[in-house]
Amino acid sequence: MPRRQVRHLLKDQSGATAATFGLALFALVAVGGLGFDYSRLAGMDSELQNAADQAALAGASQLDGKTGACMRASAATTTLVANLTLLANDGDGTAVTIAPETSCDGVGNIRFYQNEAKTTAATSDANANFIEVEIAARTANYAFTPLAGAISGDLGAMAFAGLGSAICKVPPVMFCNPAEPINNTNVNLGFDANALAGAGMKLITGNATAPGNFGFLESGFGSGASNLAAALGYNSVPGDCLPITGVTTKPGLNAVVMDALNTRFDLDTNGANTCPSGGTCSPSRNVRKDLVKGNNCGTSGQQGWQESPNPYRPVTAANLTAGYPDIMGHPRDLCHAISNDLSASIAAGCTTADGRIGNGAWDRDAYFLVNYGWNSATWQSQTGLGPNASRYAVYLWELANTGTSDMQQTMQGNKDGYSYPVCRGSGITPNATTVDRRRISAAVINCEALNLNGSESGVAVLKWVDLFLVEPSFRRQRGNTVVTEATDVYVELIGETGSGTAGQTAGQVVQRNVPYLLE
Repeated sequence: MPRRQVRHLLKDQSGATAATFGLALFALVAVGGLGFDYSRLAGMDSELQNAADQAALAGASQLDGKTGACMRASAATTTLVANLTLLANDGDGTAVTIAPETSCDGVGNIRFYQNEAKTTAATSDANANFIEVEIAARTANYAFTPLAGAISGDLGAMAFAGLGSAICKVPPVMFCNPAEPINNTNVNLGFDANALAGAGMKLITGNATAPGNFGFLESGFGSGASNLAAALGYNSVPGDCLPITGVTTKPGLNAVVMDALNTRFDLDTNGANTCPSGGTCSPSRNVRKDLVKGNNCGTSGQQGWQESPNPYRPVTAANLTAGYPDIMGHPRDLCHAISNDLSASIAAGCTTADGRIGNGAWDRDAYFLVNYGWNSATWQSQTGLGPNASRYAVYLWELANTGTSDMQQTMQGNKDGYSYPVCRGSGITPNATTVDRRRISAAVINCEALNLNGSESGVAVLKWVDLFLVEPSFRRQRGNTVVTEATDVYVELIGETGSGTAGQTAGQVVQRNVPYLLE
């Protein structure tokens, strides 16, 4: 090789990177190892978090407030879902396990809370509203990272979930808690509907912001009186399901709305316009009421629905001293029947301080004597009902015995009363697939504590209760004295709304529960 080429080769520096690369090889392997091992750690984190999420959702699905809810929720975290971690290599296997709990508290890997803020641990199945699930730490032993001095990584996971519930197939109705005193500040003030089953309750429409007042809820069915009328009158309730809590109140009331509610009693106030177009407003098969009519199904004029010539007018809460009426619908509690004035109702024995809730004492003897001719000594044996039978129980007996209960009663002036529909079709008999047109569910709200005023969203619902519609909303008078207003809604308490069924009518109320993650 010529001397000149040798000198050029010795001076050439184009291969100097090889040495640099050789010196950097260990660092490059460490960086690559870090990327490989930490991607495994990130994957294990996803596996464990997914396990916690699925376990919390499974547990939340069991939080129905019934006996054994916490135990079922604890078991669900391991039996309803099975999760694996394929990236943990700590020798503890691939299954993600969670230690079960035996109580409703905030201790252990499965913790129950009453509130979303997790400030109050649950103390019972009834108040276990949220569940938190913690996955114990698992280890990923690194494959390459030890070259950089790290040996392993530990990760755990945690998830927090609750149960979102909605109530469906019910009219969007609410009323303010009748037991709520003025200036109440407790949004959870109780209302024991089950203890009050059989008691009459006077609801007042219009200003639905005071104890006992009756109003409506927004369920996506639209605005305006005609849509409210559809919600109260249609056989199939329009709109979406309503949340068990967090509802939106909807103000607005006029005669059109109450007319639609009265279709359940076979009143056809405005003919074809009584039921808003687009749906059907059928009456119940049992529409017994204290009204009579001539040849008109409306509520005006001499031939339309009106009070009987000799109406039910008790003058004391002890007995019917004014004489027996011509016809009787299911009457109000005596403490409400004697007067439309709430102060008089209080004096007559109604149970709440404002007089809105009665005591369940209604004139059973007069009802059966007037309508069936059975005296106080025989009506129980004839019906099989107890001495303190509710109006709803009597109504159900009449539905089951239409051969006896169906009647047309002729009054003076050729006006007739009917216990069965004669204006709006043959009526609906409640059964496993059809609704009860005289039974509705309503949300109870502590309006005073929530300072409810008009249309507001996110309103807390205390509970849902079932109500029996006792009478049509109708203006009744004793001379110049108003006995009932056309805006009164009088009901009998049946009890708290169940999930899935409503007494004799399966499917009347549907409760849908969906677990959801909060953390």
